[in-house]
Amino acid sequence: MADNDVKAKLEAKKKRLEELKKARINRQKPTPAPVKEVPTTQHINVDSLISDIPDPRAAINANSPVANDNKEASAVSPQPNANANATNNNNLRYRLPKLSKGKVKNVDIQPAEHIEYPKCTQTDESHLQQLIKEKEERLRNEEEERKKKEEELEKNNETVIEDNKEKEEEEVVLQELSDEQKQQIMSSQDFRSFFDSASRIVEKALSEEVDVGFLYSGEGLLDSGDNADELLRQNRVFEDERWTRNRSVTSFDLNSKYPELILVSYNNNEEAPNEPEGVVLIWNKKFSKTSPEYIFHCQSPVMSACFARFQPHLILGGTYSGQIVAWDMRAGKRTPIQRSPLSASAHTHPVYCLQVVGTQNAHNLISIATDGKLCSWSLDMLSQPQDTLELQQKTKTVAVTTMSFALGEVNSFLVGSEEGTLYSSSRHGNKAGINEAFEGHHGPVTGLDYNKAVGQGDFSHLFISSSTDWTVKLWNNKLSKPLYSFENANDYVFDVKWSPTHPAVFASVDAMGKVDIWNINTDTEVPVVSLQTNTRTALNRMQWSSNGRELHIGDCDGKVYIYELKEKLAVPHNEEWKRLNDTLNEMQQRVTEVPLAV
Repeated sequence: MADNDVKAKLEAKKKRLEELKKARINRQKPTPAPVKEVPTTQHINVDSLISDIPDPRAAINANSPVANDNKEASAVSPQPNANANATNNNNLRYRLPKLSKGKVKNVDIQPAEHIEYPKCTQTDESHLQQLIKEKEERLRNEEEERKKKEEELEKNNETVIEDNKEKEEEEVVLQELSDEQKQQIMSSQDFRSFFDSASRIVEKALSEEVDVGFLYSGEGLLDSGDNADELLRQNRVFEDERWTRNRSVTSFDLNSKYPELILVSYNNNEEAPNEPEGVVLIWNKKFSKTSPEYIFHCQSPVMSACFARFQPHLILGGTYSGQIVAWDMRAGKRTPIQRSPLSASAHTHPVYCLQVVGTQNAHNLISIATDGKLCSWSLDMLSQPQDTLELQQKTKTVAVTTMSFALGEVNSFLVGSEEGTLYSSSRHGNKAGINEAFEGHHGPVTGLDYNKAVGQGDFSHLFISSSTDWTVKLWNNKLSKPLYSFENANDYVFDVKWSPTHPAVFASVDAMGKVDIWNINTDTEVPVVSLQTNTRTALNRMQWSSNGRELHIGDCDGKVYIYELKEKLAVPHNEEWKRLNDTLNEMQQRVTEVPLAV
């Protein structure tokens, strides 16, 4: 193929040369002189025109032998008719020369040949391959030389480093730390913060294949099987040998930002007098590790505790001594960062009621002690309360044991007392203090909760209460008598809570270690689920998860049980709201024979 291309290019070049020759010959041909046009109307003297034309050949051949002979002949021989030809000689100035034949030589001068070569024909392929190989070999040699130099330099550096190390080892002798120095390092705040953070990550890494680097300072349950017949199933148990053993669970709360974090408060361990009396632990449901995420403590038993709703890193506690304390998950310390004073301006009796109410921009901490004193606090300053209120029925102080605010309410609330009476109260206005009494229980009120389910109907006027009289009672805040009394328990009922998602479902726990779940749309005589724990230890506190699918239950031995509910009890059908309204009307008719307006 290459030879054919070369031949074709040579043929093209020959044709080009022929064209150049023809062009050169055409250029050598004489160009005829333009003919001058003369008007026909003018008279022309031909002889005068001829005489005016110079003869270039006469000028060229003036010196030729023929011309000289003519001159001499004219000089010697006389001219006849001189006078007659005088006029013609004057008009004819030049004689016509005699023409003769000459030899003409044709000389062809070829122009310089102009040849153009394309790039692809300038270098032979074999030669090009040879050049490429030579260049590659040269580059390989240079790379090998460079590597050799780097290896030599590395060896020299390693030798120098080893020599320096040997010199340093010879010069510097490591000093063994004393026990006091070791203890000082281990007790420093930097070391404790590092060890605390690192130990959490290591615990997560050992138990889970998840993002163990996630930190909670600033859901998800384990599925152990599917059984459609089980409406309530235990998933996990949280306990710690040091921090929960022989301690009674006193309160629960859930983190608003991280729903997998559960706050649990504990009272004192009488068998460990050297341990802190009050403990608050943060347990993590997301991971399988068995140790708490955070540990906080104080020098008085913690009777109630909660997360600050709008500051999820802040933990608030009410103590048996009456102090209000605050811990911060970001602080890296287990002791409180703030404490209220033990003075007459604040609490001096056990604080069983603690809750943050309000909005993001305007919220307060509300606390009530057993002496009936209500205090309103700013979370930024616990040195003294912003406002106080004495809860009294006429002249008698109300010993408050439990408290509940309706959903979104910041002024009106309910309290339960040691004598078994419930009271509606207000923080502000003309009716500040105790307003109405709801009598029905025959023992101290242990649990109290407003209905907070949101859906097709509004049942925020309903609330339930539990007592040591072995009963759970259903109330309407417009009536002073209970709508219904649930008497299935065989011992003290220590706590009761409405489901946050189902308007007709609530749960209760008692001193026999039994969990009862009720659906008043289905049955008011017998609970839909009744579960007895294996240990039969008293269950004294409980809390629903925000999605209504879990129950968190604490006992008097410090254990926390996580139970999972089936969807049937957690997610209400559309007709549940109407059925509940009908059920409440029936209850109302039995009590007052007046229909209930919803």
